[in-house]
Amino acid sequence: MRSDGKGIRFRWRAFVAAVPGLGASLLPLGVCPACWPAYAGVLSTVGLGFLLDKTYLLAATGAFLFIAVAGLAYRANSRRGFGPFYLGAVASALALAGKFALSLDSLLYLGLLLLLAASFWNAWPKPSARSCAACVAQEPQ
Repeated sequence: MRSDGKGIRFRWRAFVAAVPGLGASLLPLGVCPACWPAYAGVLSTVGLGFLLDKTYLLAATGAFLFIAVAGLAYRANSRRGFGPFYLGAVASALALAGKFALSLDSLLYLGLLLLLAASFWNAWPKPSARSCAACVAQEPQ
């Protein structure tokens, strides 16, 4: 956790859990021929060139989205509850359906935006019980 100087703490780990799912969903399926050499070079460099096949891309995207949604569910009671988890689960389903089942880019991007919103919602700090100046002034000293 990191403080921003005003006493508000932002949970970066909760937000970063969604990044692999977002990145894997943005890999092309043959739509952008100019991007293929860049992705092939990066994936081949780390020994993952076989992931460029559609079968492996579906499995990798599903696995990364599962990790992102599991990160939203982990210790949900101590953060914002299960709301971000449910939103993340729906967003992941939309992203997978838009990418692989229906081939609708608008549905894919809607799912990715919702997953990003769920991550921010999950990481946003809860207001403290004593954040009101009037409440602090009323306390006995």
